Amino acid sequence: MTPKKETYDKQEVLVDVEGRTLKISSLDKVLFPRTGTTKGEVLSYYAQIAPVLLPHLQDRAVTRIRFPHGVQDMSFFEKNAPSGTPSWVRTATVPTTGSRSGKGDGVITFPIVDDLATLTWLVNLSALELHVHQWTVGRNGRPRHADRLVIDLDPGEPAGLHECCQVALMVRDKLADRGLTGKPVTSGSKGLHLYADLPKRLPSDDSTALAKELAEELQGEHAQLVTATMTKARRSGKVFLDWSQNAGSKTTISPYSLRGKERPFVAAPVSWEEVEAGAEDPEGLGQLRFDEVLARVAEHGDLFAS
Repeated sequence: MTPKKETYDKQEVLVDVEGRTLKISSLDKVLFPRTGTTKGEVLSYYAQIAPVLLPHLQDRAVTRIRFPHGVQDMSFFEKNAPSGTPSWVRTATVPTTGSRSGKGDGVITFPIVDDLATLTWLVNLSALELHVHQWTVGRNGRPRHADRLVIDLDPGEPAGLHECCQVALMVRDKLADRGLTGKPVTSGSKGLHLYADLPKRLPSDDSTALAKELAEELQGEHAQLVTATMTKARRSGKVFLDWSQNAGSKTTISPYSLRGKERPFVAAPVSWEEVEAGAEDPEGLGQLRFDEVLARVAEHGDLFAS
């Protein structure tokens, strides 16, 4: 981003982002009080991570979680492109779940984040978290079938990331049995996400059924550690394999997105060697901050790339 000389006041500045002029505000506002991380630092992170983030947002409808006053205050989900959306922002109008099944005629107009200007515009609105579906939008603006599978490993206390790493290795083997290659991502919250590119696109109902089948297999084989049941009361000390995020209406935090947690953690792609270390040692793998992720990308490139 290149600052222009003209400014509105102390709190607003015009910047040029790849030929688009944007008004950026409140750069000194603290969004993560625990670490003193400001909106300016968040914008800087997204600008620097954009080369590896944008390919994983390409053609995907983006749901945002916005934190107007920082992570210590209220937040809200936003699916539709907000009023005042610039005309140059690409959008896709998608039928809601009810209208797809013939029970309604609702639609959602999502923004598609395929360039740095759109990313910067959304982040300036304090959209810290970027969530996407497992399907993409075609050239005609309509949703296509799912092109990848995701399984969210969510630990129930006292289980944590250590147990998630142990279960992730089991999931990796189950995926391999089905000819799929798993890609691990620390969630930036408590657990891990495992992705697998599908050899051919599947209807979301079919990809959901595949993920559920895998989760229930592991539950049957490792009932003391794994559950595929959504009931929270049954998750204590176990890792819940959330297969439901493959549903057409569900979203998962995008790799490289920040999380609106106490510290500026990121949904960070990691290597299987790191997951193996985390499975052996409770201190072997932790959630990663945005500065750590930038350093990792500079050294290793995009670990999530196919």
